[in-house]
Amino acid sequence: QVHLVESGGGLVQPGGSLRLSCAASGFTFSDYAMSWFRQAPGKEREFVSAISWNGDRTYYADSVKGRFTISRDNPKNTVYLSVNSLKPEDTAVYYCAGVQVIAGSWAEESTYDYWGQGTQVTVSS
Repeated sequence: QVHLVESGGGLVQPGGSLRLSCAASGFTFSDYAMSWFRQAPGKEREFVSAISWNGDRTYYADSVKGRFTISRDNPKNTVYLSVNSLKPEDTAVYYCAGVQVIAGSWAEESTYDYWGQGTQVTVSS
C-alpha cells in the first residue's frame, strides 16, 4: 500500500524553526513530484511548496518565500520542509503529497494523487 508519513512538527515560539519530514513507501518515489500543503483551523487547505522529481525545480507560496525550504533525498524516499522564522500564522497541519505527472498547476490540491495524514506545527509564545 501507498504511505506518506509526515513527522517533525511541534510547538515552537515565534522566530523558531523546524524540519518536517515525509517518508514515502509503496510507489517509485524518484518518479514523483512532491509537495507540501497546510491547513489551519477553520481555513481551506493551502499550497506551501513543491519540488520536481529530481529536485531541479522548486516552488513556494508567496507567504513562505525566503523562510521555508523544500528538499528531497530520493535514496531515502523522503521529502523535507525546513520551516524558519516561524510566525503564529504558520500554525497549521502540514501535509505532504505526491504525483507522477504534473499536468496543470503545482499549487492545486487536485493535482496530487497521494497524501499523508499530516503533522501539526504550532507557533505560539
